[in-house]
Amino acid sequence: MKRVPIAFAFDNKLVFPACICLSSLLMNAKEGTFYDIFILHSSKDDLSKEQLNKLPKLFNHCRIQYRTVDDTFEQSFEIRGITTATYYRLLIPELIPEYDKVIYADVDIIFRMDLSELYKTDIGDSYIAATHELGMNLTKDGQKHINSIPGLNIGEYIQAGFVILNNKAILKDRIHLQFKEWSNKKLKFQDQDILNVVCKGKIYYLSLEYNMTDYSYMFAMRQRSLIENLFSDVEIKNALKFGNIHYNGHKPWKKYSVNFDIWWEYYRKSPFFDEEFYFEFFYTRLNELDQLSLWKRIKILIRYFVYGKREI
Repeated sequence: MKRVPIAFAFDNKLVFPACICLSSLLMNAKEGTFYDIFILHSSKDDLSKEQLNKLPKLFNHCRIQYRTVDDTFEQSFEIRGITTATYYRLLIPELIPEYDKVIYADVDIIFRMDLSELYKTDIGDSYIAATHELGMNLTKDGQKHINSIPGLNIGEYIQAGFVILNNKAILKDRIHLQFKEWSNKKLKFQDQDILNVVCKGKIYYLSLEYNMTDYSYMFAMRQRSLIENLFSDVEIKNALKFGNIHYNGHKPWKKYSVNFDIWWEYYRKSPFFDEEFYFEFFYTRLNELDQLSLWKRIKILIRYFVYGKREI
């Protein structure tokens, strides 16, 4: 059996999308893959676990463990409505020391692949493995931000929503202490900036498919010439067709967004599907739906009537 440790960090406001995210992860697990799931949450919050605890009963190839976080980041910088829970990933080497490597993922991701082969990747003595943040490296505003932080270079900046942490190397070199020191600084992109600064020179870059953000789709679909020197044509096509979708912009459970129809497809397939919520979401947004392109509306109908709701 291939055991894959993976951690998530969220509060009660994100339990719902977390359930859909985890469902997609488990739906796409290959035979022989076992996910050891760790959920990091504040010791001050009474995290709602009822829905989450249903998952191991429905999918026998996983277990869920909860690890509480103290007040380490209570005074850390918050911006854009992103709470201190975003910093929890920095504590993974301390909170989950039983594994030499741990995958971390945001809960606004839909997984479309098994992660066991990725987990086996030898990242050497790199502290983390992650994908490039294309929106930062390839846009003027992003490049301006990178240049504002001494030591960072355009083209090297990573996206922190899907990361493999090398616990063994981080603890050995006491990098986790630097994470905490930097958490007191006012950095616009919080933990993401911290990982880029502290791990600079010790980053293993992952293929595009593991973390397809909004910008990843924009460049792959509309401005491919900007990334053709970074990825092969096969890599780009595979990422578009099979890549994990990271809704790091607008959230599909709140409003229309890039690839929102795929999120709703996985919601319908999940054990958490609720017809009333589904109807309410789309019925109250008919005016917005009318503004979508004809092809986008056709895609939504095809996904609904062809794929439908799969019984778990």
